[in-house]
Amino acid sequence: ITVSRRRRRITHTLVRREYPVTQVQIGQDTSYHDGTPTIDVASIEEAAQSQDLVHSVTLDVIEASNRHVYTNTIMDVMPIAAKAEGIVGTGVTNALTGVVVILTGVDENGVQIHEFGSCEGYLDEKVAFGRPGAPDADELIIRVNVVLAAGVGMERRGPLAAHEACDVILAGIREELATVDAQPERELVFTDSHDPEAPRVVLVKEIMGQGAMHDNVIMPTEPAGVHGGRKNVDLGNVPIVLSANEVRDGGIHALTCIGPATKETTRHYWREPLVAALADDPELNLVGVVFIGSPQVNDEKQYVSERLGALVETMDLDGAIVTTEGFGNNHIDFAGNIAALGSRDIPVVGVTFAAYQGALVVGNEYMDAMVELNKDPDGFENEQLSCSSICPEDARRALALLKAKMAGVPIASAPRRWSPDVVAANQERVDALAGAASIPATEGVRA
Repeated sequence: ITVSRRRRRITHTLVRREYPVTQVQIGQDTSYHDGTPTIDVASIEEAAQSQDLVHSVTLDVIEASNRHVYTNTIMDVMPIAAKAEGIVGTGVTNALTGVVVILTGVDENGVQIHEFGSCEGYLDEKVAFGRPGAPDADELIIRVNVVLAAGVGMERRGPLAAHEACDVILAGIREELATVDAQPERELVFTDSHDPEAPRVVLVKEIMGQGAMHDNVIMPTEPAGVHGGRKNVDLGNVPIVLSANEVRDGGIHALTCIGPATKETTRHYWREPLVAALADDPELNLVGVVFIGSPQVNDEKQYVSERLGALVETMDLDGAIVTTEGFGNNHIDFAGNIAALGSRDIPVVGVTFAAYQGALVVGNEYMDAMVELNKDPDGFENEQLSCSSICPEDARRALALLKAKMAGVPIASAPRRWSPDVVAANQERVDALAGAASIPATEGVRA
């Protein structure tokens, strides 16, 4: 049997219709008219009553001009979007722009809902505004603050209850947004496509899966929602493949409360720079995005890495990028996941925060092309939300390293100690070629 696959084919199309927001009101019903979403005050109490572990829920709106307000630790940042047609990853999504939701949390004894580092404090000091996973500097912020029952913040059920309570409020907005009868300000069209002539690459994203507050919801019913999804801990942290469009249509809802600077929020996946860079590069064929959990126990870590290896063997890959949020314990999985690809002769690039505080304590022969995410001058988890997360400039360096490795271009070895000068030099080389149609295999880059 002869089958011709000599042309690029589009497998899925996603249309995102954007509706701008100029103000947010709290009123007697939920609606969206002329740039103003109104949130029913009754839905706030309904959210609190929906979860046994939730003591109370409050909601307020923070203007861009008034960021110097105290806040409890930020558990998540979420876009507001709803499916108008189709399911997550396809069809039409209506999304609000100029506004985001932040979920903050504390228990009734005043204990912040966090694990390694907390970003409670003044908002203008605790957020790296403009990062993919953070609010932008000029956006309105709808703050949903949840007070949990005492002592449940470090159990899976506690943070999940906070997210589910917040989702009750957002469900009403989504219901109105799905059927909005207005002209969008902008329409974006995203395609999942496959080019048989282009090198086949995959993005592997390691996500937290140790339980407690380390979990994520995969493929909820609504973009960036909670309801209808499956948690990676419940799935055994085994690798799950999503399309690029499923990721950028809110297919991942982050439940993770790790160190704020390296945390990937729900909004981060909505705007993930590496998904955009790989999917939009005309020289590459992004075959999928693999999400793999980071379990707590070492034999489970080995198990999921082995499952990743078996999965990628079926993909006939020419290259891969592996990322992880956080650092420390999950670097064990990170190294194992890179080895699962490298040992199968797949050129692989690793992307992580390491720097000074998170310096790698494990390694292998395949970890020779690494991208540093640190943006703190001293190399620490600085408890500023999204500070050291993946940004577009990091994605450009990762693509340059991947193409260099795939093309056999030598990559200079990393120095023994972290140095921001290496990052700056790599960025300068890559950005000097930023006018090209795609990032080329860049000579002179260094791990």
